[in-house]
Amino acid sequence: MNIVKHIPNTITSMNLLCGVLGVIASLGGRLELGFALMILAAVFDFCDGLAARILKAYSEIGKELDSLADDVSFGVLPAVMLYQISGTNITILKYLPLVLAAFSALRLAKFNLDERQHDSFIGLPTPAAAMICGSLATLVTVRPDCFLAHWCAGPVFIPVLTLVLCYLLISEIPMFSMKFGGGKKAPKLEVAKRVAFLVIVLLSVIIALVERSHWSFIFLTSFLGYILINLAMSDLMTKK
Repeated sequence: MNIVKHIPNTITSMNLLCGVLGVIASLGGRLELGFALMILAAVFDFCDGLAARILKAYSEIGKELDSLADDVSFGVLPAVMLYQISGTNITILKYLPLVLAAFSALRLAKFNLDERQHDSFIGLPTPAAAMICGSLATLVTVRPDCFLAHWCAGPVFIPVLTLVLCYLLISEIPMFSMKFGGGKKAPKLEVAKRVAFLVIVLLSVIIALVERSHWSFIFLTSFLGYILINLAMSDLMTKK
């Protein structure tokens, strides 16, 4: 029995387990723990692909298992977290965030079939959407006096955010990847996007330290910046 070939799938299963535990924690009102588990799931998601490349242990079951794990950790979990912080009493709007799980599954299915998405993405990656949801939910939980908490308590902000994220997930907007390697030199535009994102992350860290903000602020501003960079670059390319 070749144990090595099962290592990537084992790591992927840890991603899935983190997602399930995150859902349980979030439904129990422990959103900060749920977000921490989401971040841990993202670490496992990165490591399983890395392990598969290093060990040359690719498999079709691994590809399918990865999508299943990602939909739980970056689809179901963020949807539950948005549902938990939605303050509206209007039933249809209260449950609307849960459709994010379905659109995340559709996004992952498209990614598996789309041959254009080897070195970059078409549409918002599910982990990026998840980080926005998870960081927002955590921030308004630990800082109930902030303006975002007041917005989330109303009937408009969470449903609009849900619809925007659902659209971006299945859109045809090109999004850059932070993946390096493959022996190919990245185009200058992709490098510029990556540098701009790293600058935003650095600025977010500095602001968080100066303002003594909760650490979830760094994730929220960084991934909102990721979206804005891609939208701005896409608009520039369209106008050329």
